[in-house]
Amino acid sequence: MKDNYAVIVQTHIDALFKNSNAARELAEQLPGAVDGTGVRFSAFGEPCRIGPEGIFLSGVKQEGPLGIIIALYARSANPGAMVMTPFRAFKDFPGSMPYVGAFAAYTQEALVPFVEAVRTHMSDIVEALGGSTAVDGVGGDFAFQVMPLPKIALCYIFYEADEDFPASVTCLFSANALDFIPMDGLADTGEYTTRKIIRILG
Repeated sequence: MKDNYAVIVQTHIDALFKNSNAARELAEQLPGAVDGTGVRFSAFGEPCRIGPEGIFLSGVKQEGPLGIIIALYARSANPGAMVMTPFRAFKDFPGSMPYVGAFAAYTQEALVPFVEAVRTHMSDIVEALGGSTAVDGVGGDFAFQVMPLPKIALCYIFYEADEDFPASVTCLFSANALDFIPMDGLADTGEYTTRKIIRILG
């Protein structure tokens, strides 16, 4: 028997691929490239394919939380363009209140022990996840922007520890990120991007 995550992912997949034009429409809106009956694009720094048979990252079928995040992103696909700036704090998105505590813990505070390692490996992180280390006007001791999903950018801002304050991390989103994924998916996008960063650090 499939677990609940797998059932939810498949329910989204079935809804996405109800008509023969689904792959073409998704490719235009995610955006991505048509690949047979599915679509190829990049998600969380890996090759992703979504099709009637499921969601695959680097060839591995995703039937857990990552699969749900990607499915939610695909279900929310629309022709709108990403608006990068001004970056927005998670708490400033409408409907975020129930998720604020978990977001702070799993997206921001989880990276605090790794601040120095992140600075050392910043170029590797940006290369893996797509983005830039040239982020202006956000403050911090250093910062970078990454693209876990094609129309959703995250800006991570790092403050190094000194004699007065401990290290801290802030994560902001592209201005209209909520146009492309529901609130629960947005919160999880932050958490799983942070997990990916920690894996890159080794």
